[in-house]
Amino acid sequence: MEDEIKAEFNNSGFIFDKEKEILQKCSTFCINFKLTPTDLVSSWEIYYLNRQINGTVVEDAEMDGFLGYLQSQQKVAIDEKELDLHIYSSRDVDMILNDEDEDIREDVLGTPPPFKSQNHYSEPSDSTPQTIGNISSGKPSKLATPFGRRTDKLVVKFSINNKPNTENREKEDDNENHEDDDVIRKVKPGKRCSLIVHGSGPEIGCRFMYDRIEDRFNALENRISKYATALVSSGQYEEPLDPTVSSQVWYLHPLPLKIIFTVGMIYCDGEGHLNEKSTLLQSSAEHSGGQRVRIELQNLSQFSIFPGQLVGIEGINPSGHCFIASKLVDSIPLPIADDANLPPAKKQALDQEILSVGVSGTQPELSVIIASGPFTTTDNLLFEPLRELLAYASKTLPQLLILLGPFIDSEHPEIKKGTVDRSFDEIFRSEILRRLQDHVEYMGSHARIVLVPSIRDANHDFVFPQPAFDIHPANLRHQITSLTNPGIFEGNQVKIGCCSVDILKHLSGEEISRNPKDGKLSDRMSRLANHIISQRSFYPLYPPAEGIPLDFSLAPEALNISLIPDILILPSDMKHFVKVLPLGERGEEKEQVKCICVNPGRLAKGEGGGTFVELNYYGNPDTCNASIIGI
Repeated sequence: MEDEIKAEFNNSGFIFDKEKEILQKCSTFCINFKLTPTDLVSSWEIYYLNRQINGTVVEDAEMDGFLGYLQSQQKVAIDEKELDLHIYSSRDVDMILNDEDEDIREDVLGTPPPFKSQNHYSEPSDSTPQTIGNISSGKPSKLATPFGRRTDKLVVKFSINNKPNTENREKEDDNENHEDDDVIRKVKPGKRCSLIVHGSGPEIGCRFMYDRIEDRFNALENRISKYATALVSSGQYEEPLDPTVSSQVWYLHPLPLKIIFTVGMIYCDGEGHLNEKSTLLQSSAEHSGGQRVRIELQNLSQFSIFPGQLVGIEGINPSGHCFIASKLVDSIPLPIADDANLPPAKKQALDQEILSVGVSGTQPELSVIIASGPFTTTDNLLFEPLRELLAYASKTLPQLLILLGPFIDSEHPEIKKGTVDRSFDEIFRSEILRRLQDHVEYMGSHARIVLVPSIRDANHDFVFPQPAFDIHPANLRHQITSLTNPGIFEGNQVKIGCCSVDILKHLSGEEISRNPKDGKLSDRMSRLANHIISQRSFYPLYPPAEGIPLDFSLAPEALNISLIPDILILPSDMKHFVKVLPLGERGEEKEQVKCICVNPGRLAKGEGGGTFVELNYYGNPDTCNASIIGI
């Protein structure tokens, strides 16, 4: 075959710079893509012209790009074949159930009656389906990709079962009873989820990269001032004083030095990682003129601090050069009511929504699937994991599907190399939006999807905080919703906060801590997640991690957590988890406040599948079911 390939290249006037290596790769291409030497050279000529390569030398350096081109052409051919398949929508279901005219049925469905099972998401005959509760894992690609060849499919890696999930059992029993029945019988009308979006994030099409030093100073100063005000308003702490001023001189006043209370932001003295010897505190301009003072942490039995953290500290400053801390406060006392800080307009919208869906006075319940990108493996742009996820959602019928970016990952090899033959926006609309539109049409009007962008999305603004996607799906505006990054919303009165920036990983690299002397170790991931709530900020770290385009001129309040969420979604490259976080007590009745923190992991990892989370919320975080599932 290599001789034939060489002859075809020579006939077309091409020569090689590394003949042996190139012919071996081209031979592999012919085998993998089922091409003849003539077809391969024809494809090379098209690639050669599109890339505007000078000369007639076939270079080994171009082989990776040529491989990407062949993969994209193969995918186009697959998509053209799939155009003949019909995705059944709720309209098709109504036509069948209402016994429409047989001619119309044949025209819409493309199959003569009686309609027998043709599962669009069925497994190929040469593979063994792996299921949860007899739920098919989805439609694989026709290419023999590593993802398609995986053996562990839809495996539960971790679960929390605080309440028997009777609904899920009924669904599984229904799937068992109707496994051989029509696919459309599996899609039953569900309860539509109410949706309220909170917060004031950047507007679509906003200008960015215009923040000034003044904007940064004002944003940090406002954070310190609000934190100090919240601590004083709780009645547990006195008015903060200047930590940079020395206490009374001991030889003039032999009485014990007076302990003072101060509030400020943690900084690192110089570049590098924070440590106990390099910890500084900067108080507000009002109290200390923005000056910094070194903090001595030796007398604290335990602490957990990081640069940018707001803290209240009790202690003394004998010399004026070092503040010796005796107590550290790293969280704001919880408000009496969650919606106390919401603007009146937001409260009114919330009340109207509660009345409109008829759930006032009842405990909030919500079934949700949460997944975070990348949504395709690194060896192709076929988006097989996304297809599998939607197939799973079409069987389990969640009220809400939350998808967090990146959708078109700027770190994907083909995106970085520039070997794709479509714009990033075209890929997003054809591979992501089209699939989501088909899904909600198939599921019916009760299905709702929430999209949250990522700074790694190649088709979106590289700025944080980040505006929502500019999408306007026809007739599906109330079913597919895009939020800002970060964002807060309510689904069936369940408050959900989400941020696609990997703040857990960034905090993990900057935080220092000391465990209590009794030797009891704290859960590090819970501690990192708790910082997000206690600091009332989706990104409390400052300076931000390298590569984070933090812009203080855009919606200064966008990073603030205005209410305590019931569910906090923080996707991270760190190990996936679902944890119930105790946040403290609230009110005179000492009500325990908790929050479910979710790291769903990544839906795709390298050339294989990743994880997602299925969660059923019943009234409060202590009564919920959650599973981390490998795709």
